[in-house]
Amino acid sequence: MTAPFFDLSGRAKLRITGSDRLRFLNGQVTNDVRKASESAAIEACVLSAKGRMNGHVFLSAGQDCFLADADPELREVLLARLERYVIADDVQIEDVTDRLSIFHVLAPTRPAAGDGWRLVSARRFTESGWDVWIDAKLHDVVARQLSSAFRFLDAASAEVFRVEEGIPRWGRELTEEIIPIEANLEGRAIDYEKGCYIGQEVISRIKMSGQTNKRLCGLVSLRDAPLSTGMKLTATGEKSKEAGWITSATRSERLGKEIALAYVKRGFNSAGNGLDAIKLEDPSIIAHVEIVHLPFAC
Repeated sequence: MTAPFFDLSGRAKLRITGSDRLRFLNGQVTNDVRKASESAAIEACVLSAKGRMNGHVFLSAGQDCFLADADPELREVLLARLERYVIADDVQIEDVTDRLSIFHVLAPTRPAAGDGWRLVSARRFTESGWDVWIDAKLHDVVARQLSSAFRFLDAASAEVFRVEEGIPRWGRELTEEIIPIEANLEGRAIDYEKGCYIGQEVISRIKMSGQTNKRLCGLVSLRDAPLSTGMKLTATGEKSKEAGWITSATRSERLGKEIALAYVKRGFNSAGNGLDAIKLEDPSIIAHVEIVHLPFAC
């Protein structure tokens, strides 16, 4: 099947310049910014002092800058959060959201670059792909060029694919109440060997204990009953034992199943465990679900 591509042009984009930009960013994010290059992006989290999420970004390097992109909801708050810590640093942060567009091609091999393309390897899903950074004026032209070689997934199809891949998203699985380890981001977005950053103490303490209060899990509806965002999870047959909640849900035609992503509390979140999913608006609607490993198996 032809490799898919996605239009990520709506994402917030920041350009960070200044002689202190590397040191500054390494004090703000969970991953080691030294690993970001002009040809490869890293994934990272921006945290509060309590280790909770302030943002989720991808970072790559330019000749004289770093470029960060994040969910559109974070456009203003992420800029304000980073600027709050620019004190005596030679660092400038510029919002370039409207000037640049991004496409993502989920293919193992580097696509042939067109005029004005900046190709960056990035792991936005379970497999690595390629970000195509361009001037926003070239958006429609490049969209047509990519469509001739790859299969475009619109926003609705991309959302189904994201859930199938078990990838957390800001506003659903990622909020200011979540610690990144709970969202399974430790292997993707956290470097435990780098220097200090805001929130590091909490992250290191969780790593040492090896425990979290909850974890992001995959759910499959056992009787193919529809699942929906916000459904409460309880122990099977015991409504008083709350076990978590559903953050994203969809029908996967590729898997032939009703599936969901959910935060499930410790003690309930082992693969194979059965739970009840209860609709808050009508508690008589109950779907029986089973916890499965992420990503969902095809």
